[in-house]
Amino acid sequence: MASMRKRFFSLCSSPWAEEEHCASLCDDDPITTTDPTDEQEHPYASMLCCHGVQDSLLSSNSNFTGYRGVLNWIIILLVLTHAHLFLENFIQHGFLIDVKKVLEHLIEYNCNWPSVNLILAANMFAITALLLEKYQEKDMLSLTNAHRLHLTNMVLLLLFPAAVILHEPTISTGGALVSLLFYAALGMKLYSYQETNRWYRQAHLKDAETQKKFSVAQKAQNEHLTFRDLYYFLLAPTLCYQRDFPCSPKVRINKLLHRLLEMVIVIQIMVGIVQQWIEPIFQRSENSFSSMDITMRVEHLVGLVAPTHFLWLLFFFLSHSYLNFCAELLRFGDRHFYGDWWNATTLIAFWKNWNIPYRKWCQRHVYTRLVEKDVSPSRAELLVFLMSAALCECMIALPLHSCRMWIFHMMVSELLVAVFLGNYFQGNYGNGLVWLCLLLGPPLAVTTYFHDHYISFQEAPSSPLTSDHRLPSKVFLQPH
Repeated sequence: MASMRKRFFSLCSSPWAEEEHCASLCDDDPITTTDPTDEQEHPYASMLCCHGVQDSLLSSNSNFTGYRGVLNWIIILLVLTHAHLFLENFIQHGFLIDVKKVLEHLIEYNCNWPSVNLILAANMFAITALLLEKYQEKDMLSLTNAHRLHLTNMVLLLLFPAAVILHEPTISTGGALVSLLFYAALGMKLYSYQETNRWYRQAHLKDAETQKKFSVAQKAQNEHLTFRDLYYFLLAPTLCYQRDFPCSPKVRINKLLHRLLEMVIVIQIMVGIVQQWIEPIFQRSENSFSSMDITMRVEHLVGLVAPTHFLWLLFFFLSHSYLNFCAELLRFGDRHFYGDWWNATTLIAFWKNWNIPYRKWCQRHVYTRLVEKDVSPSRAELLVFLMSAALCECMIALPLHSCRMWIFHMMVSELLVAVFLGNYFQGNYGNGLVWLCLLLGPPLAVTTYFHDHYISFQEAPSSPLTSDHRLPSKVFLQPH
């Protein structure tokens, strides 16, 4: 009995030994021993030792990851909660969705289409960039003069849409937003186009050992300086230029129709959220956010968090469908447009995975060039981030004719959160912090811009121009 008691004490001292021993007791096969003098196992050994060292499942030390049931519960609770909000909104305001108002908004001032004309005018900047590259290949322009002309073309490309948006009274806010986004993408594409061609040209000159080889290299270079090559790049879902893009074998019509149907459905849902959910919140406001007291401001922001976040998620999915539609139509092979940003445990990881084409452009043409000029990597990253924040601010402030720096300040605040709180929130807690910043971050600041734009036109005296064409948000949100 003394040996059996000793074995029991050793068994209870280790939870792993307990599991192994209990498993052996539950085995159907009898325990065989080589020594017939060994004592038999106690029949209640598994009952005598039922405790071991282990953490609770919800403890951070347990390494437990099976939270699927909790996720299902949260999803069901969110669906039921928002179904109640939708029902309450419908009972209080009725059915406000009116697609006809959106179609009327697309027809700008007697069908003059100033935003479409603005986009078509962008061709002159693209053709100028192509001609400058051709002149360099024919030795009609020196490298320095060509670089100066390219920069002049870039500056005019940036100033031209801003001047038209600020001084053209017939352009709608929606048209101005689309035009400005188009010109921003075009500017980055043309900058990559001229800089990459310069790299190709330098590589050819470096590899040419004889005049004959140089002539062959120059001929190969000229084959790529065509309208077809340029416009394929301008239409492709990328911001970084290269000579030969990876291509898929063929265009899949079923994928094209699938992406097109996705875009139509998502746009309809976004219109419904704006007209049915956000517009009634705007109607309750009498003052802009800058003139509200703190209590009313918080109340409106809390009410706008959910619809704004849904709009942001739908905009991401719309971008996914549009980029894949363009890639399928052009047989563009590289479709890595985003990473798994929803699993990001830090804001920095989110920024790196949210918009892959823009991150590649910044890495290739801004960050690397700054580091080559002896700028420290951390300072170069900060400059790239500040440039991105300023770009986001301009994309919203210019079409709305209101620059309050809310988006810029919100993005800088997120940077401070990432720097000072990143070490304290890791793993699941870090992912929770990322989602919290997405809920209360730049998308909500964008909505406050549109809120004040809506309020300003409600207070302004109505006129044919302003009420019909300079009030896209109000027309877009107008109830039936």
